[in-house]
Amino acid sequence: MGKQGADAVIDVVMPALNEEGAIGRVLADIPWGMVRRVVVADNGSTDGTARVAREGGAEVVAAPRRGYGSACLAALAHIRSDPPDIVVFLDADYSDHPQELPEVAGPILSGEKDMVIGSRLRGRHEPGALMPVAVFGNWLSCTLIRWIYGVEFTDLGPFRAIRWSSLELLKMKDPNFGWTVEMQVKAAKAGLRCAEVPVSYRKRVGVSKISGTVKGSFLAGEKILVTIFREAMTKEIL
Repeated sequence: MGKQGADAVIDVVMPALNEEGAIGRVLADIPWGMVRRVVVADNGSTDGTARVAREGGAEVVAAPRRGYGSACLAALAHIRSDPPDIVVFLDADYSDHPQELPEVAGPILSGEKDMVIGSRLRGRHEPGALMPVAVFGNWLSCTLIRWIYGVEFTDLGPFRAIRWSSLELLKMKDPNFGWTVEMQVKAAKAGLRCAEVPVSYRKRVGVSKISGTVKGSFLAGEKILVTIFREAMTKEIL
């Protein structure tokens, strides 16, 4: 199960694509006293993202295959030889509040939960930070998960924590838009102890690669629904 409480080792995984203007601020706000290392998966940035990340104290891993999930998988492969007890996933665009990491990891540190989702809908979010398409997509996805799997979520938010041993059970695969929902659906199927905590959310620095475009929003929505129903068709974790 891994260590708990103050003895638990926490690593932060941060996928990043052209976030030179934001990632330094994210790293500055991380409560480093709780964290062993931050691994930034550079997903083919053409700006100074990698440089700023290193200057901010992060380890940088190249993740040339484009896609949010691909970047996360590259970071996990990097830490697998010396894994933590808990992995925290955090976006590099400064939309989340990294200083809320203790609240997100708290239920795992106390031994009560295996996975915790930071819910932007239960927390305070800046006007305009959550696009209407994202709000609707979250509602639909979480409703389907509740109907099919009986597990209550309100958000597919990227700010989340999971026990390393639990994450390995999920056999994560999705290379792009379906990463967050794949984790939640597989966690429900595996019977993990899941929870949500409210987190704050603000407008990101720069333009979103997904919700910032009509095509990106459509592809993300399609992938999320396909992932939910694919997993529902079989008992084992695919």
